[in-house]
Amino acid sequence: MKRIAIIGSGHLGQQILHHIHTDTADKVVGFFDDFQEKGSLVKYLPVLGNRSNVYDSFQQDIFDELVIGIGYKHLAFKKQVFEDFKNKIPFYQFIHSTSIVDPSAKIGQGTIIYPNCMIDQDVIIGDNVLVNISCSVAHDSTIGDYCFLSPSVSLAGFVNISEQCVLGINSTVIDNINISERVQLGGGTVVIKNLDTSGLYVGNPARFIK
Repeated sequence: MKRIAIIGSGHLGQQILHHIHTDTADKVVGFFDDFQEKGSLVKYLPVLGNRSNVYDSFQQDIFDELVIGIGYKHLAFKKQVFEDFKNKIPFYQFIHSTSIVDPSAKIGQGTIIYPNCMIDQDVIIGDNVLVNISCSVAHDSTIGDYCFLSPSVSLAGFVNISEQCVLGINSTVIDNINISERVQLGGGTVVIKNLDTSGLYVGNPARFIK
């Protein structure tokens, strides 16, 4: 059994807590949160402190591994937090038991894969990525670090997603597509050509908004 601490006690952190406790024998021991008082309770678990307390708590053997529960609106901050503790504290990797991950796939540190996902042959998913429920990632595709996939995203084969991208619910990317870093796809967006400019895209086919 691993003892897990979560950075971020909001809705995403609470979801991760739920999946860990209902799908594994591992135990979340508490949260770190810059906006909650130390000692307060979230889902019956204590707030252990803020980010400045994380390393000391690890040194004091309060937890074994760390996971980041920071949502898609703050990916640059999520990246910063990950890099602050990379190579200092082990990051927890979670793959829900209902998800199917081909043995040839490579999944990075601190990445969370929710229920009912399909990760195909030779897929590479980077560090600190969140893959929400019922996503499908086809063969030979790559998802960069710090990305967030909303429920039911579908990626065809040979797709390359750069870091810090947000793929909205039910978005679809056809095969052999490259998507630049810091791209956001609105819900239901269909990508049929490369997206080379950071920003928000919506529609079918995807069009640049801002």
